Amino acid sequence: MRRKRIKLLKKVTVSYEKSKIRNLKSKIAMHPIQMVDLKRQYHKIKAEVDEAVLNVIESTAFINGKPVQEFANNLSVYLGVKHVIPCANGTDALQIAMMALDLQPGDEVITPSFTFIATTEVIALLRLTPVFVEVDPKTFCMAPAALEKAITPKTKAIVPVHLYGHSAPLDEIMAIAKKHNLIVIEDNAQAIGGDYISKNGKQDFEFQILSFQPSKLLLSYYEIKELIDRNAIFSTGYYNEVLNARFRFRKANNE
Repeated sequence: MRRKRIKLLKKVTVSYEKSKIRNLKSKIAMHPIQMVDLKRQYHKIKAEVDEAVLNVIESTAFINGKPVQEFANNLSVYLGVKHVIPCANGTDALQIAMMALDLQPGDEVITPSFTFIATTEVIALLRLTPVFVEVDPKTFCMAPAALEKAITPKTKAIVPVHLYGHSAPLDEIMAIAKKHNLIVIEDNAQAIGGDYISKNGKQDFEFQILSFQPSKLLLSYYEIKELIDRNAIFSTGYYNEVLNARFRFRKANNE
């Protein structure tokens, strides 16, 4: 009789625990885990975002308006650079930088084999020759040893890609570029905010591309890329080339 009571008690206990778990699950809202949860991010700052969007609509300054100018100025201060040029999108920013270098069809541009297609498609669009090099398996950024081996008399530029918050090894890359008289265009779409202090105590690049597409580290609701230029060779308005390309971008800040 005692064994029957114990057995019955165990069944009741198990049934009670299962009931508690079911009740708990019904109270907890289950959410799928997403790589980029834009809706949850939005709701955390909904009031601020809504106000900013409505202000833009009210002003009707949809292109290069005051918020864009303020952001460009704040970004130049944050990065410690003199010139920031807002562009429509990432492909434009990369393409404008390469077109500004007056590269010729057949010139080689070295870039890592592990990157987003935009890095390479711009090279091909301008009838340049992409040359791929291996990456460091620990950081997925360009490996300096592979870079130097890939340089030929036709090489004109290097496009290192900072990825997953990791900075490419710029001290080594810039030293190689200087040795062979090559231009460096940094694709920094995936590592804004990462500190890279070179051995001479300052950032050292010709151009740097930043991205604020919604999946990036710092996002916007409209795809924007910034072209960071140390030499400010651009002017406001449209830039037309034989490719029949047309770009709209704001005059460099502090000019």
